[in-house]
Order: sequence, then C-alpha cells, then structure tokens
Amino acid sequence: MDFTTVIWAVVVLGALAIVFGLILAVAAKVFEVEVDPRLPEIQACLAGANCGGCGYPGCGGCAEAILAGKAPINACAPAGAEGAAKIAAIMGMEAPTGEKMVAHVLCNGGVNAVKNFEYRGVNDCLAAALELSGRMEVAFYGELPCCVMGTLAQPMEPKSFAAFVKERLSCEGIRYVAGNRPVRKVALCSGAGGEFLFDAMEKGADAFVTGEVKHHEILAAKEAGLTLVDGGHFKTEDIAMEPLRERLSRAFPGIEFFLEENAGDGIRYL
Repeated sequence: MDFTTVIWAVVVLGALAIVFGLILAVAAKVFEVEVDPRLPEIQACLAGANCGGCGYPGCGGCAEAILAGKAPINACAPAGAEGAAKIAAIMGMEAPTGEKMVAHVLCNGGVNAVKNFEYRGVNDCLAAALELSGRMEVAFYGELPCCVMGTLAQPMEPKSFAAFVKERLSCEGIRYVAGNRPVRKVALCSGAGGEFLFDAMEKGADAFVTGEVKHHEILAAKEAGLTLVDGGHFKTEDIAMEPLRERLSRAFPGIEFFLEENAGDGIRYL
C-alpha cells in the first residue's frame, strides 16, 4: 500500500475543507440578515398556537408585525392582557388598557339574538350592527315599518357615537351633526331615510342614523339638538347582505351564494 498517496489524499481533502469552510464563513458574514433581538422575546410572549386570529401567518408573523408597528401590542387575543403587558415592556411602550373584545354575530344570531331585537329586515340588521336592544316602530311606509328605534346599552357622547357608527358600518367617511345631549335612544332608517328625521324627533330619539339627508334636515337636527349620522346609502343597506347570504345558503344547501367583492357605491373620500 502506497502511504504517500493516502497522505496526499488526506491533505487535499483537508485543504478543500478549509477553503470551502472559509468561503461559507465569508458568505455567511456578507449575506447575514440581522435579527432584532426583541423579535424572539416578543414571540415568546404570544400564545404560540399559530391560530391566525391576529390576521398574520402564525405567531412569527404577528411578532414581526408588532415589532414593525403594523400590529397593536395586544394583537394576540389568546395571550391576553398579561402577554400584552410583557410585549409593552419589551417595546418600551405603555401597556394598552380596555375591556376584553369578544366577537359576536350580528343579524343572524340565532335564538339568543331575539332577546335583544326582532329581526324583520334591513333596518333590524342595521340596529343589530349598532348593538341596539328593544324595538319601537317610528314610521311606516304603507303598513310596513320603515323607521325603527332601539336603545344603546350605555349612553355615548355624540362624536363617539358617530365614530362608533363609522366603525361598525366600515365607512370610509361619515357625515354627522353633534347633538346637545348623550345618545341613548337611536332611531334609524337604512338608505334614503332623511325624511323620517322628524318622526324620530317626535318619538324622543337622541340620535337618528340613515343613509341620505338633505340640507334642511341637517339644519333641523342641529336646531333640535339631535345627533344626526349619515352613514351613506350603500353602507346602511349593505350590512344586511352577509346575513341574507347565510340564510339563503341554509335554505338552499345545493346552491352556492356569494357576495360581489367589488360591490360599492363608487363614492371616494379625499
């Protein structure tokens, strides 16, 4: 056996190993991606369930979004207030405060929903979206009630109520008149219901929500101290489309019903 050949083979392999090792070391340094040391700390504070409830791809995606400022500190609901407080400490921010948010069904809420409201049409879906309870018929179109009134669980200041309507109806913009008193009793008429403003006043409403109002109706609301919210014709009626789709799907299981993703009224806000 020629040991010289073996020795040279070992030397060559060792040299190649050193060369390739150096190349990999240099490449690792050149192409190194720096990771914020806070990222793994934030991820450790999350629930670790990778449920996607935060809207991001897993807990890693949520942690990255929080670190980048694209998601709130309390984006992970399962982690709770304790997890949010730990993340706030890592980020050097103040821990958020507020009541726990719980998802709830709107117009198609099953037998439990009937406890708060009777569901007969678009106005009732709008009332459910605004979390009103009780039902008073305010005005009629022929024999059909076209304007109803319900009650908020807690009074709200006019501006806060307008913002609440904007959020619940997913409006890009909203018009409102701030009344002179807290809002508790809310009358509403989806679509072009401005003409029923005066019926709402007569029934003692604190606020009136509809989709279209005229100038003289705005002035009347202002003079009466009534909070008036114009959520837009489309948005005050579109709230009923998803419950309608679900009910049709249950009634006709062999047919697929879907909502047009690009549906809208074409209005844009600057």
